[in-house]
This record gives sequence, structure tokens and C-alpha cells, in this order.
Amino acid sequence: MSGESELGQDDVDPSVRKVCANGICMQTNVVEAKLDEGNIQEAESALREGLSLNFEEARALLGRLEYQRGNVESALRVFDGIDLQAAIQKMQPSLTEKQPSKKGRTRSIESVPGISQHAAGLVLEAIYLKAKSLQKLGRLTEAARECLSVLDAVEKIFDNGIPDVLVENKLQETVSHAVELLPELWKQAGCYSEAMSAYRRALLSQWNLDNDCCARIQKAFSVFLLYSGVEVCPPSLFVQIDGSYVPRNNLEEAILLLMILMRKVYLGKIKWDPSVLEHLTFALSVCSQTSVLAKQLEEVMPGVLNRIDRWRSLALCYSAAGQNKTALSLLRKSLHKDEEPDDVLSLLLAAKICSDDVFLAAEGVKYAQRAITNAQGGSNEHLKGVGLRMLGLCLGKQAKVATSDFERSRLQSEALKSLDAAMALEHENSDLMFELGVQYAQHRNLDAALQYARKYVDVTGGSTLRGWRLLALVLSAHQRYSEAEVVTDAAFDETAKWDQGPLLRMKAKLKISQSQYIDAIEPYRHLLSLVQAQRKSYGPFRNAPQVEEDKVNEYEVWHGLANLYSTLSHFKDAETCLEKARDLIEYSADTLHTEGMMFERQGENDKALAAYVNALIVEPNHVQCKILLGALMTKMGPKMLSLARALLSDALKIEPTNRVAWYHLGLVHRDDGRVTDAADCFQAACMLEESDPIESFSSVI
Repeated sequence: MSGESELGQDDVDPSVRKVCANGICMQTNVVEAKLDEGNIQEAESALREGLSLNFEEARALLGRLEYQRGNVESALRVFDGIDLQAAIQKMQPSLTEKQPSKKGRTRSIESVPGISQHAAGLVLEAIYLKAKSLQKLGRLTEAARECLSVLDAVEKIFDNGIPDVLVENKLQETVSHAVELLPELWKQAGCYSEAMSAYRRALLSQWNLDNDCCARIQKAFSVFLLYSGVEVCPPSLFVQIDGSYVPRNNLEEAILLLMILMRKVYLGKIKWDPSVLEHLTFALSVCSQTSVLAKQLEEVMPGVLNRIDRWRSLALCYSAAGQNKTALSLLRKSLHKDEEPDDVLSLLLAAKICSDDVFLAAEGVKYAQRAITNAQGGSNEHLKGVGLRMLGLCLGKQAKVATSDFERSRLQSEALKSLDAAMALEHENSDLMFELGVQYAQHRNLDAALQYARKYVDVTGGSTLRGWRLLALVLSAHQRYSEAEVVTDAAFDETAKWDQGPLLRMKAKLKISQSQYIDAIEPYRHLLSLVQAQRKSYGPFRNAPQVEEDKVNEYEVWHGLANLYSTLSHFKDAETCLEKARDLIEYSADTLHTEGMMFERQGENDKALAAYVNALIVEPNHVQCKILLGALMTKMGPKMLSLARALLSDALKIEPTNRVAWYHLGLVHRDDGRVTDAADCFQAACMLEESDPIESFSSVI
């Protein structure tokens, strides 16, 4: 057992073969000879007479001698003769807690006449060694019960726990070893409930354990909670303190214990143990609390962890917590030319972070290219594949902010080329299949997109929502709406109720695409019921982080329903839905966009114009508002055509595949007398209409 030293070394010295007690020493050769002959009673008598011992003390010394000689079975026979309960009854009058005397002085437990602490230590040590003997013989349940009897005896002797002072070292050593051994014995015996109780008893009772022993028990308990696979009950109300945090499950209790250990390290109470941080990393990662892990890493004293390893670990934590800016800053430090500029894992993580932001995509391309260069060789084929994948994603994002059509086309082509090269190395990578499906869909190569979408659903067994959504979107772009509905219905069967929000929205849009507007209302009703259930699950004290974690976005539901009622010209109902949406987000470009469409349908173009302008003030790159504002200005006469053209061209820079923008730009060119340009725009709009999905393909990312 970790941290355990053999008991009894002060009283038995193998080099001189002597045993001492009550201030008397005697050689053990006579006793050992009798033991070798099997005369246990004669050996016991020799000890009692030579050292003035009672029966229990003599048996304890004799058993310890046999245990140290390696005669486990013989030691067990000796220990079996000790009556622990009788010994405890003799000890209780003399080993009580310190009592105040009439003169106000404190009376030591050693000052009480009767059996000394030394005698108590001998008997308790004997029972502890009996438990160890049984453990070595594989009789684990018996061993655990004997060890338990030691702790029960200590609690009877010391009613209020072991005092901090005036306790003999040997007695304290025995108690500490027994406390540490008991849960291990229960675990080895397969009695996990008893092991859990033993751990909690060890940590909650007053055993006067030193910091190292307590830390070992806390670590062992946390490991048991994390990896045993046994769900234990939370601490009972009896041990809870008012206002204290009470863990609700294994994971929370393990994290609490590990964080206590980390605090002890920071305070210098125990030595640094890297395995504690490893277990804490696992536990906090499992429950997605990487920001808490980052704080723990930051508190580790300088010099304990390699600084580059610390930066890399912190970057991973912050990235998982959504703090990409902080994560990238740390990675830039670790990838500095004076640090480790060629570390492949850091380069890949930096590229991954950059692939999520169009304005960082160019930087991500450089990181991915460096990672590919440094991942050459047979053993690094996987990392090279990941590098090619990150390069493809970064190039795809960079294409969205390209300054010219030629540059955009070149970057998109290179992105697909990189992703295809990655697929050649990573044949079974499902994430790569999905990303290729999205990329091909965005480039309107619908046959390839459909192939990868189906392959992704097959490989994942239909277990991921995004696969079903991508497949349904590609089918809708093919104008195969009935098949898309079949896919959506199949996805409902494979998806938990709480995760069905995107599917319900998709089902409503499929109905709208087929002009089945009344039928589209039903999915929104289901969405609202999910919203209500979601609210009830949080109770009355709902906070901002909980709103962000909502499975169903209530604002999107009310906004979508407002659009639907507006299409049906049910303007009163649409306004009611918009009010609900405004209560959730007061200033939103989407809400203003819907208001503008309602005003247009009612012939109030001035109000529509104001709504679109206000929307662009809130969100300057709102594509739909740019398009509708440009279309509205086209109707205002020749003087407004140049402004309309600028707005529509701007919208197409942001979203080059928007068919409505191409159509209205064609109208502008037609009214301006540019017939050829108008024809090109109308042709583009017609081609895009044939492959237009019910939602943007990027919505599934």
C-alpha cells in the first residue's frame, strides 16, 4: 500500500535480535526457537515473563515477530488468540480524552493509571497486522473486517477523535495505516459501497492524519470515483454543513477532492504530484469545464510545469471554452521562433482556431502549411492529413473575404483540393466527409455533396443531427422536397426531443417551399412547446448562461413564425410574434427585416425603407436587408439605380450564391440599359434557383 512503512521497527532489531517493552529488553533467539518448534504458548510465556507483559501484549509482540519473519500463517494463528473487545474494555478507563482537573490544569491521557498508550498501540497494531496477513492470504473480506475493527476500537477509546497532541507515534502510525488500508481492502474484495463509506469515514472523522496520508486517501478516493464505473450515493445529510457545497455525483465529488489536493500543493502542504493534475484534466474535460481547468493551470507555481507545455495546455482549455482569442494569443507565444515554432500539434490547434474566423483564415493557412511541412514521414501521415484538412477549411473561409471573383474561385478550388488530399490519407474520417459534403454543396456540386452526405450518415449510423440536416438540405437543393421530408422524419426517430429544434424549423421551411403555408404552422407549435418545457426545466431563476445553452432558440421561433404569418398576410398575428421576439432581443436586424417586408406587402414603402436602413445600422452586413433595400430603390426611379447596384453588388460579395440578389441586380442592369449584363445576372439567378436549399448550407456547420 502506498505510503506504508513496516510497523514495529523500533522494538525489534534484526541485527541484535532483541525485543523491548516496559523498559526491559530480551533476546529473541529463545522465542524464535520455540516458534520454529510450533510451541506458540511457550514462546508467549517466555515473552510475558521476560518483559512483564499481559496476555494481549505478549501475543501482539509474538505475532508481530512472526509477521516480520515472513511467517504469515503462523502470525495469523498467534493473532487469532487476541480478544480485541476485552482489550478495548480494559483500555477505555485509562485512554480517555484529556479531562480538565479541579485546578484548571489539563490531565494527559498517559497520566491516568492503568494500561498505557503503548499497550493500546501494541494490541491495535496486532489487529492491523492480522488484517495485512489475511490480505496476503487472499482472504480480503475478513481482512477488511479486522481492519474495520481497529478503527471501531479507536473510536471507542477516543470518543471525540484522536487529539492533536500527546498521542504516541506508534499508535498514531497504526491508526493512519489502518485508515488508509481499509478502503483498499473493500475495493479488492469487490465491496464498492463499503469502500466508498470507508473513504468518506477516513476523510470526515478525526483521525489526526498527517498531510501526506490524507492526500493519498483523497487521491485514491478521487481515482475510485472517476474510473470505478460504480455510481455512489452523494454524501448524506448527516455530514453536510450549512452553506457548504455538496457534490451531486461521482464526477463532482472527484473534482472537489482533486481541487483540494491542488490547493494543498499551492499552500506547500504536500509535494507536487503530476498525476493529480492529469486526473483533474480528465474530470473537468468530461464535464466541459475547461475554463476551470485553465484557472488551475494558471495557479501552478512557475517552474513546476514546462512553460511551453503550460501555454499549449492553456490554449487547449481556452479554445474548448470558446475563448479563441486568448487561446490563439498563447499559441502565438509558444510558436515564436525562440520557443517551439515547429510543434505540429500547436500549429494544428492554431490553424483550427483560425478556421473559425474569416479574418484570421489567412493566418491559419500559414499555420496549416507549416504543420504539413513538419508532419512529413510515414509515422506522421495522420497529422499530415489533419494539416491538409485545416488548410482546406482555412482556404474556404479566406475565400469568403476575397476581393475579387477570380481570387474567390482560386481559393475555393484550393480548399477542395486540400480536403480531397486529406481524404486520401484519412479514408474513415467522418468529420472530413461532412466538411467535404458542405464544401461541395456550397459550390453547388450537389451530386458530390449528396454522395458525402449519405456516406457521413452511414458511417455515423445516423447518430448525429448535422448529418441528417446536411442530407435534407442537399435534397432540397435538388428540389426533391418529398425525399427531404422523409429524411427529416427519419432524423426525428434518431434524435432526442430536446435536439429536435433545427429539424422542426427545417420541416416548416420544407412546407413553405412547397407553398403549404398552413401546414408549416404545426412545426412551429411543436417548437413553442419545446420552448415552454425548456423554460420550466430552468425554473424561475433563469440566467444568461442558461439562455445561451438553450437547445431551442426562442427568438428564432417567434421570428420564423412572424415571417410565416407575414407571407400569409396575417399581419396582426405577425406583429404579435414580432413583439415576442423584441421582448427577447430588443434591437435585431432580423426583426427589422421582417418589419420591412410587412410594410412593403402593405404598400408602405417609406416605412419599409426606414426599417431596412435601421437594420443595416444594427448589422451592416445583413445580406437580406441589402437586397430588399436595393430592390426598393430600383422602384424609385433612374436616379437611385447606382445606389441600388452598389447595395446588391455588396450583398453578392458577402453571399455570391444568393439568387435573389442576382435577380434584382439583373433588374437594375435592365432598367439602366445594360441588356447583356442583365441577361448574365438573370441566367445566374436561374441556375442558382435550380440548386437553392431551404436554408444556407453554412447553417449546419
